[in-house]
Amino acid sequence: MAFKKRTWEILEVAEPGDRASRLFDIFILGLIFLNVAAVVLVSVRDLEERYALYFEAFELFSVVVFSAEYLSRLWSCVTDPRYVRPVAGRLRFAATPMAVVDLLAVMPFYIGLVGIDLRFIRSLRLLRIVRVAKVGRYVKALQLFSKVLGAKREELVLTLGMMLLLLIIASCFMFYVENPVQPEHFSDIPHTMWWAVATFTTVGYGDVYPVTGLGKFLAGIVAILGIGLFALPTGILGAGFVEEMQKRKGRRRCPHCGREIDGA
Repeated sequence: MAFKKRTWEILEVAEPGDRASRLFDIFILGLIFLNVAAVVLVSVRDLEERYALYFEAFELFSVVVFSAEYLSRLWSCVTDPRYVRPVAGRLRFAATPMAVVDLLAVMPFYIGLVGIDLRFIRSLRLLRIVRVAKVGRYVKALQLFSKVLGAKREELVLTLGMMLLLLIIASCFMFYVENPVQPEHFSDIPHTMWWAVATFTTVGYGDVYPVTGLGKFLAGIVAILGIGLFALPTGILGAGFVEEMQKRKGRRRCPHCGREIDGA
């Protein structure tokens, strides 16, 4: 039981001062990023042909490590009060988002061993990129980002709603103004939304643009409003990060164990 609990602590808890857990985190993080790099490099045909054996060996090593990690978590999770029941607890752990990601990270390899040779099944091997999602378990900065998103979700949803509303209004106006002179580009409102999105994001591909005086005037207003609206989420997230950092600085921690002191 003690060994199982220690395994869970190393794999999942990562308490301050736990050297073994810290080294394991660094190792897993490094392996995750190397897998992402391998997915990128293997898409280069020359590299794939020249170093195919190395890529396959690294893939096999990664699958063994990630499979052992997943099974170890599944085996030792019962030492956590949330998953204490042997069967139901393990099923509950297996259904958590990060455990699902862990399973998806290795599943394509085992599906390939079955002998299924369909193209869409082989493409599942690209799910190796899902491993990068596991970074969130180890990097505190991503945990902070998740907290800020949760705290500011209402403001962000409201901003998104305003952007969608403005997108629809701008597309409707531009359609009625430009359709009579450019029916091939502004054939309907959904097609006009492509122009609105390109203008809002200040990308301006130039494939679709207004030619009438009123259309150009509307396009100028839309472009200016787009800059302002896209600045809103930046300000909201920036304020959220400042608030969260101030909260963290205000918390007192024990100088010996690093844990927060209750009542701070």
